[in-house]
Amino acid sequence: MTGQTSSTETPRRIVVAGGGPAAHRFADAMHARGLEGWQVTVLTEEAHLPYDRVALSKALTDSTVDLTLGAASMWDHEAITLKTGERVVKIDAAAKAVETAAGNRYEYDELVVATGSDAARLPIPGAEHVHVYRTLEDVWAINKSIAELTDKLGRKINAVTIGGGLLGLESAAGTEQLGAKPVVINGAPWLMNTQLDEGAGQALGRLIEAKGFEVHGGVFPSEILADDDGQVTGVLMADGRTIAADLVVVAIGVRPRDELFRAAEGEEPLFDLGPRGGVVINDDCSTQVPGIWAIGEVANFGGMCLGLVAPANTMAEIVADRLHGGEATFPGFDTATKLKLSGVDVASFGDAFAKTEHALEIVYADPARGVYQKIVTTDDAKTLLGGIFVGDAAPYTSLRPLLGRELPAEPGAYLTAAGGGEAPETELPDDATLCSCNNVTAGSIRDAINGCGACDGNAPVQELAELKGCTRAGTQCGSCVPMLKKLLETELTKSGVEVSKALCEHIELSRQELFDAIRVLELTSFEEIMAKYGTGAGCDICKPTIANILASQNSAYVLDAGRGTLQDTNDRALANMQKDGTYSVVPRIAGGEITPKKLGVIAAVAEKYGLYTKITGGQRIDMFGARLEQLPEIWKELVDAGFESGQAYGKSLRTVKSCVGSTWCRFGVQDSVAMAIQLELRYRGLRSPHKLKMGVSGCARECAEARGKDVGVIATADGWNLYVGGNGGATPAHAQLLAKDLDDETLIKYIDRYFMYYIRTADRLQRTARWQEELDGGIKHVEDVVVHDTLGIAEELEAAMAKHVDTYVDEWADTLTDPERLRRFRSFVNAPDQKDDSITFVPDERGQMRPATAEEKGKVLIGASIPMRPRDENEV
Repeated sequence: MTGQTSSTETPRRIVVAGGGPAAHRFADAMHARGLEGWQVTVLTEEAHLPYDRVALSKALTDSTVDLTLGAASMWDHEAITLKTGERVVKIDAAAKAVETAAGNRYEYDELVVATGSDAARLPIPGAEHVHVYRTLEDVWAINKSIAELTDKLGRKINAVTIGGGLLGLESAAGTEQLGAKPVVINGAPWLMNTQLDEGAGQALGRLIEAKGFEVHGGVFPSEILADDDGQVTGVLMADGRTIAADLVVVAIGVRPRDELFRAAEGEEPLFDLGPRGGVVINDDCSTQVPGIWAIGEVANFGGMCLGLVAPANTMAEIVADRLHGGEATFPGFDTATKLKLSGVDVASFGDAFAKTEHALEIVYADPARGVYQKIVTTDDAKTLLGGIFVGDAAPYTSLRPLLGRELPAEPGAYLTAAGGGEAPETELPDDATLCSCNNVTAGSIRDAINGCGACDGNAPVQELAELKGCTRAGTQCGSCVPMLKKLLETELTKSGVEVSKALCEHIELSRQELFDAIRVLELTSFEEIMAKYGTGAGCDICKPTIANILASQNSAYVLDAGRGTLQDTNDRALANMQKDGTYSVVPRIAGGEITPKKLGVIAAVAEKYGLYTKITGGQRIDMFGARLEQLPEIWKELVDAGFESGQAYGKSLRTVKSCVGSTWCRFGVQDSVAMAIQLELRYRGLRSPHKLKMGVSGCARECAEARGKDVGVIATADGWNLYVGGNGGATPAHAQLLAKDLDDETLIKYIDRYFMYYIRTADRLQRTARWQEELDGGIKHVEDVVVHDTLGIAEELEAAMAKHVDTYVDEWADTLTDPERLRRFRSFVNAPDQKDDSITFVPDERGQMRPATAEEKGKVLIGASIPMRPRDENEV
């Protein structure tokens, strides 16, 4: 261990070889700990101040952007010297000095090597004609070449990126933003194969192909073709194909720049090198030679060198700590990755490939939508080991800090794409790492927010930008910013400070404010709403929210007038997508009551189309395994028999569960079946912030489990007791009593008011239980509004519900009358009569059918076998 010097001694000289992010972080860490007794000299071969390589894609599309790391004023400190254009070429360990390419010599007491890595090159003919993606000069050259070639050729150029990893996809996305046609060549069978398993990689491939990217996987390039003037014309593949190209970028990985540690010919090596390069370091980041340290991509720890910002920052902090007398050690590599390209979210962290013994994988896949979510836990489904998210990475921000900890809810509750709404609320413990790039804990962030000494002056922090500057959290890769913002809002709310309720980055209004604005101004289209209240083209938060608001205020067909493209996959198909790409068919069976004749129709349809059938928890019959093109055929038979859509796919009323009631049961005191049917037929099709479930029990024995529903009705000898705000799921809640001994008319009047008040004021994807909890006054406030009409809006709420009831039309009956609407229900856009034969079923052990497993399909993942993609509703 090297101790700190005293102020009376000659300053100890630290030389840093390299000027990238790791070098900057080391200098910053030394500056933060105090530079008294030290003299730090940073030697960088580039002409720039250290800059953020993570954000290179910004410089690719905007050559004027400033990526400089930190405050430039740090380099003005008298104890820190930054020398640009100085490339270290030799270490003289015996003399404790380094030499640069310019012939200068710098003596040191401690040497920190942070030379990083070089872009890997292709050892194939024509490789001299390609660009690489590593430095500012590299991306500026790509930007300039695309502009010049586009102007010269007079058309959109073909920009081929070789490499389907993180850098490759960033490069390809950048070329697309610059107006080129993006083409990706990837030697591995699927994209980002280092971070993603096959299901996730295939989902990512479908998503970016839907964005207009051309992807060639599983084949390597063998030659870069060019004309006599050196202009690239194509890429010859190992299988003989030629892919047209006007520009080629190679982003196939990096190689540690470890030449300083390699012994000259005939010399005895001083340093141990990893089998794939990089100097071997100890857990204190020291090399085998005392006084020489290595950090960042050049450092090999545990047999690995990784080009990720988090471990580089950690190494830099460790060396600074050691030089100041500390005992910090390197815990190993944090391989968490989050990427957003062309609007596609990707995240991977922890044991993403479930290599831990007995690891359990909980997976949700939606092949048509390109969504894949996987959580890896211990075999008891309690401790989080890792995860992968593609297409919808919203749970990543909540889960990443919980790595290695017991989950506060069932793992499936975090698979938000499966229709469960937002991930469960998570109160992070103080020692949980929220920002892995800068190793910032939740406790440190709380200290900064509450003014407990984290920042100078001990003043509380109330703005996100200020919080980032104070704690460093969210200042590099940015993936923790949503969680950082959430923590800031939570702590401010606890302190009584009002926080923004903006719906998303495009709309500053809350959902409630937006709902009221649309209602008052009678806006009817997404375009009108965005023109008045939004910016940009919208996102996966505001689009479905606006579609939901429009549907709850107008009973027009939900997919008409451009609203189809706003909806989620299930709403677009008017059916629930299953894991193999098929759909379920759920006709409405109000109150669970059905005639033998209608039972026969369901049996005949299930038999005819080979569907798996199951009685649901809501007393309906669910039929699984329908192909997209079969849905209209199936529903025609059901509609003709008197059935209508059960809307199991929508954020709307699902079911009204009932017991048999007084008609048959000797304990029943009211006709629960009749009431359940009346309620279901009244509220069917009612669009809301989240799904709605109801229950009606004919006596206090509660066989319909009414208190586990959003609205529960329990019979008494004097009428009905009304309960509100219950739900099951990952965070169950018992409904609370709102009113007692109601007659039929009053019961329905109160439910009308309750539902419409919830629809108008709840947040997006917020269940009634959580909504009630967050209302100021809780159930008492609900009682004041619904029962006592303290806001004076009861009549208005009742009128809004009456309008819904009067204008309700069954969506599937409506669909079947319009040939244009039926065009959506095709597996293949360009081959309307072709069926998707890749979907495979096998008999199960109980005599029904089920989706074939990967092994049963010859090791081909289901997610890879369904060539679907989301379609624009106007696409033909």
